[in-house]
Amino acid sequence: VQLQASGGGLVQAGGSLRLSCVASESIHSSIRMGWYRQAPGKQRELVASIRSGRDPDYGDSVEDRVTISRDNAKKSVYLQLNSLKPEDTAIYYCNAGGPRNGFWGQGTLVTVSS
Repeated sequence: VQLQASGGGLVQAGGSLRLSCVASESIHSSIRMGWYRQAPGKQRELVASIRSGRDPDYGDSVEDRVTISRDNAKKSVYLQLNSLKPEDTAIYYCNAGGPRNGFWGQGTLVTVSS
């Protein structure tokens, strides 16, 4: 499975971005898809993940400011980022199947200026 992420860019603090990730093939709704991020010098961390039958999971640092959604027909997962802060600056990676054994996209850079 190949994952193509897009939507990153430069935004001012307080702004919003919507990230998109499309898979090369259908991924069953029961398989978790999500977004992780990695800032310079830091470990990769969960931003949000989603799968059918369960509430989405959100990382503690972003929980009130992001929304994850999924369109299985379009083989896509989306991440709406709101009220962005400079500390949200990172490469955001799309994932399918979980962080241990799943598939990763190439990442999209989000830069938040103060």
